[in-house]
Amino acid sequence: MTSSPAPLSRSLFGFSIFYGGMVCIAGVLGNKQVTLGPVSAIGPALGLGPLAVEAGIFAFLLLVTISSAVAELHGRAVANRLVQIGFLPLIASILLSVLVLAAPAASDMDPARAQAFAMMMGGTPRIWAGGIIAYGVSQTLNVTLFAMLKGREGSRLLWLRAAVASILSQIADTLLFVTIAFYGVFPIGELLLGQMLAKVVLSALLVPPVIYLLVGLGRRLDR
Repeated sequence: MTSSPAPLSRSLFGFSIFYGGMVCIAGVLGNKQVTLGPVSAIGPALGLGPLAVEAGIFAFLLLVTISSAVAELHGRAVANRLVQIGFLPLIASILLSVLVLAAPAASDMDPARAQAFAMMMGGTPRIWAGGIIAYGVSQTLNVTLFAMLKGREGSRLLWLRAAVASILSQIADTLLFVTIAFYGVFPIGELLLGQMLAKVVLSALLVPPVIYLLVGLGRRLDR
């Protein structure tokens, strides 16, 4: 007699769907560079230009907080499995983009819209490879660091554990993606420094409140 499988918790089901959506939209949002007031002012203070960051950072910050929340609620192994499954929508979205870009546009489609779509959704193999590698390494690093810090601190300092894991994983994400996608195309030193500074500040500001919100929501869903 076979036993029935354990039911999937509502928090894990909901977070998994949300996680997959953020994986897909992050690359699209990354087509826009944004400046963020006081964060942008850090650059001139350090002798750089105003700091700008690709808008995909907001989706990536949600990804790291979701994976951290899953690690907090369901353990490191489950969070790592979530990251691994995240490769499926990421790669599928890239392949679908390639397929749609290769398909001829309808004859009555506005040429300006077709050109804008191709510009926004197009990419090079280096950019796509950089995105896949940076995603896998940075998200796995985030879960690993968060779980290690939890092992030291127990259930305390949730905000600090999540912020530290996010900051370090975002630094790794930036180093990998920018180097793989753009090294040799143009000088990347200032871009790397600016992106890392902006992401560190945003992680420190946004991750602590969001992780408490997600963990609280997850516990409420699982009651």
